[in-house]
Amino acid sequence: MRVNFTKMQGAGNDFVVLDETHGLLGLSAAQYKFLGDRHFGVGADQILSVRAAPSAEFDFEYVIHNNDGGEVEHCGNGARCFVRYVRSKGLTNKTSVRVKTVNNTLILTEQADGRVTVDMGAPCFELSDVPFDAAYASPELVNSWQKWQLAGIESAQKATESIATNNPVTVLSMGNPHAVQVVQDVETAPVHELGEWMQTHPAFARRVNAGFMQMINRSAIKLRVYERGAGETLACGTGACAAVVAGIRLGLLDAKVDVYTRGGLLSIEWPFATEGLQAKVLLTGPAVTVFEGSVEIPD
Repeated sequence: MRVNFTKMQGAGNDFVVLDETHGLLGLSAAQYKFLGDRHFGVGADQILSVRAAPSAEFDFEYVIHNNDGGEVEHCGNGARCFVRYVRSKGLTNKTSVRVKTVNNTLILTEQADGRVTVDMGAPCFELSDVPFDAAYASPELVNSWQKWQLAGIESAQKATESIATNNPVTVLSMGNPHAVQVVQDVETAPVHELGEWMQTHPAFARRVNAGFMQMINRSAIKLRVYERGAGETLACGTGACAAVVAGIRLGLLDAKVDVYTRGGLLSIEWPFATEGLQAKVLLTGPAVTVFEGSVEIPD
């Protein structure tokens, strides 16, 4: 089957975008994995499907698959590319669209300067909804919020386990699970070792996106994220939101924060001080079309 696609990127987080508004392609997990493969397919961190609205209250449905073929709940950088795609393809003339994901509703808005803002909704702190099993961790109260010291696991290499069990994480969901830790230097942080270690940790039943945040000042951080099903990416939109939310709850950050990733700059706003835990997170950043093409997908 030959499929048309658009290659896009948001702060270096790259995507294959598929138009399924006129009918589903019916791709399998193996076929999504092929599209994401950088050697044999097109190559991307995630594959984004643009689908027709499931009901009148939405403009579109937004479906995301990682490059390992598995479907995931959310991708903030992908959401920015989503609205840029539907507008550039003439699928809508609205500057702001309402889309349905597997577990959420998102409002995506293209700004006059070309950047895109995503209303990511409120973060979720209920451990069962992340999901996170506290039986495999020890709590530490910081600024009226819990940081978690993860228990060691038998399969881990001793050096990795020693680092991991001495670096507590904060846990939350931005529609997908995140564990964020503060590090002195993101460039030397063991992102790959600890990120991979967390993927098999029993505390995270559906795996986790592992964020490593370095404080610059109260309005700026550096961030690297090891994403479940994709490994480290140049940027992670939900990871940037999770890191800023964690920093604000820990009393380290103000309401508006610039997040410097390896792929570029993202801006996050969370008015927790004035609106509380139900405040919505706003993510703003670039969305760029790289090229278009078609590819023959193996059965």
